[in-house]
Amino acid sequence: MADIIDEANQEYDQHLTAAIANRAKPLPPSPICLNGNCGEKSVGNTSYCCKECREDHEKELRAKRQRKAA
Repeated sequence: MADIIDEANQEYDQHLTAAIANRAKPLPPSPICLNGNCGEKSVGNTSYCCKECREDHEKELRAKRQRKAA
């Protein structure tokens, strides 16, 4: 007979495996700045041309998520 701790560990492993499988996959870097107002070339392995564009785009995405949740 399985110990209650063993059962709990098995259930935890199942939940962890499902969470890992269903996590959002990161987007690959974009060659053009993702900030909709910009259109400049991205710098290095990023998706933005500058820090300000990244911050603006993150604010926009955060606002969209909040509107969707409300």
